[in-house]
Amino acid sequence: MTNGAPATPSAHSYPTVLTAESLKGGNDDVVDANVDVVNAMFEELLNADEISPTALRSYYVDFYLTQALAGGFAQYVFTAPEREEIDPYVREGLAGMGAAAHLDLFNRTVASFSALSDTDVDTYLDGGSGWDGAADDADGAEVSGAVLRLEELDGEFESVLETEDIVALNAAWLRGQEDLLVLADDDLDAHIAGRVARIPDLDERQAAAAQEALLDAPEFEQIIRELCDLAGHSLERITMGDPNYEHNGETTLAWHFTTEHGEFLMVEDGDEAFMLDPRTREILAAVEFEEVDSEEIDA
Repeated sequence: MTNGAPATPSAHSYPTVLTAESLKGGNDDVVDANVDVVNAMFEELLNADEISPTALRSYYVDFYLTQALAGGFAQYVFTAPEREEIDPYVREGLAGMGAAAHLDLFNRTVASFSALSDTDVDTYLDGGSGWDGAADDADGAEVSGAVLRLEELDGEFESVLETEDIVALNAAWLRGQEDLLVLADDDLDAHIAGRVARIPDLDERQAAAAQEALLDAPEFEQIIRELCDLAGHSLERITMGDPNYEHNGETTLAWHFTTEHGEFLMVEDGDEAFMLDPRTREILAAVEFEEVDSEEIDA
C-alpha cells in the first residue's frame, strides 16, 4: 500500500468510488479496490481533502491492519511517521465500521506508546524483549514494564481479530455507503481524470511533485537532468550504464540516455560531469561539482 499525506476533510462532499467488478468479489476484493482507488487519486495529485473521507478512513484502517499483522504497533509507528494526521482516520474508520473492540485496543495502545520514555521507545521499536514475554532484551538488559505492557497489547491484537474481523467490517461499511459511486473498470480512469482536471493549482502540484521526485532520484539521474537542462534538451529515458567506456584514455562509467534529439552519454571526470555526443564525442554541456569544505564535514 502506498499512503499519501492526509489532511482534514473539507466540507465538499466526494463519493466513495468502487468498481463493479470488485463488488462481485469477496471482502478482500472490496477493501483492496478502495485502496487501489485512493492510491490512484493520490498518484494523480488529488489531496486528501479532495477524496471521500470514508474512503480515506477505510484506506488507513487497512493500512493499520496490514502493519499490525506484519510487526505489531511498532511496525505501524515505523511506517506512519505522520501519525498525528493518520491516527484520527484510523479511529474514525474503526468507529464507523463498528470495530469497537479494535478501536478500544488502538486507543489503549496509542496511550501506552505515548507514555513511554525515549529509552523505552527505542527499546520497543528495536524489538523489546523479543515479543516472547521475556523481561530481558537481546543484550540481557532489563526491559521496563511499560514496554512489556505494549507487547502484551500487541499480543491482544490477533485475539481481538478472531472475534472482530476488520476486513469483513470494512468491506460491509464500504458497500453500505449512501454516496457509493460504482464504476466499470474502464470508467475509473476517466472519473479520476475529470476530478484532476478541476484542480485549480494543478500546474503547481505537478511542479512540486516533479521536484520531489528529482530530489529522490539517484545522483547520476540528477546530474543527467541538470546537463539536459543546460543543453536545452528534455530527458526521455536513461537506458543503461556502461562501466567500460573509454574517456580521455581511461576506462570509466558512462550513462547512456535519450532526449528528443537522440542518444547521449554522461561521464564524470574529476570534479566535473559532461554530456557527450556518442558519435562525435563533442561536449554539449558540463557541470562542476561543488567542493565540500572539510571544516563543514567535521562540524
